[in-house]
Amino acid sequence: MRPLIPQSCLLLLSAGLLVGGEAQAQAPGTAKSGAGIYTCTTPEGRRLTSDRPIVECSAREQRILNADGSLRAILPPFLSPEERAAQEARDRKQAAEIAARNDAIRRDRNLMMRYPTEAKHQQARAESLDDANKARLISEHRIKDLALERKPLTDEAEFYKGKPLPAKLKQQLDANDAAVGAQRELIENQKAELVRINGRYDLELARLKRLWAGAAPGSLGAAPADAAASASR
Repeated sequence: MRPLIPQSCLLLLSAGLLVGGEAQAQAPGTAKSGAGIYTCTTPEGRRLTSDRPIVECSAREQRILNADGSLRAILPPFLSPEERAAQEARDRKQAAEIAARNDAIRRDRNLMMRYPTEAKHQQARAESLDDANKARLISEHRIKDLALERKPLTDEAEFYKGKPLPAKLKQQLDANDAAVGAQRELIENQKAELVRINGRYDLELARLKRLWAGAAPGSLGAAPADAAASASR
């Protein structure tokens, strides 16, 4: 079974046959020389020559010569299925690296367009923090309202000391407790959000300072997830 020839090799062979055909039309008897001469050295050191790809050198580079001995082209080694799979894996890895670099370049350019100066970046930070603080204040006000709503309920509960509370009163107290707990959880989440926002803008600012100083977009590696999300907006 003949080894598979890569597409690039087939193109070379086709070109050689076309040249051979032209030579035959112009000078009968010279078709073989016009088709190219394949030459290689086997692992044992034998030098082989043929008018077609040499099977014994399928795993080695083959030189294609013109009739005058000058180099026309180089036929790369034919790949085994395992070698072809390894080459495809290398190609995929290289393509992924190129895509990641292009993505980093795009994100850095977007970041610089979004924040051309440090003042613009600080303004964006302040606006983001303000939104999170407003949400926290709403939750704090809601807790105060719930405390006011609970006062008459606790006053009524005083009449039942040492006795089971009426079902409706108990449900109202439990609902008030649950609402307060939910608001306190929201406040903790909002505090964590403030920390996250500040961390994101700190990372962005450090990256922007290097870009503003002349670092080429894409040369600083992948941006952290939060900064990348901001730059993509």
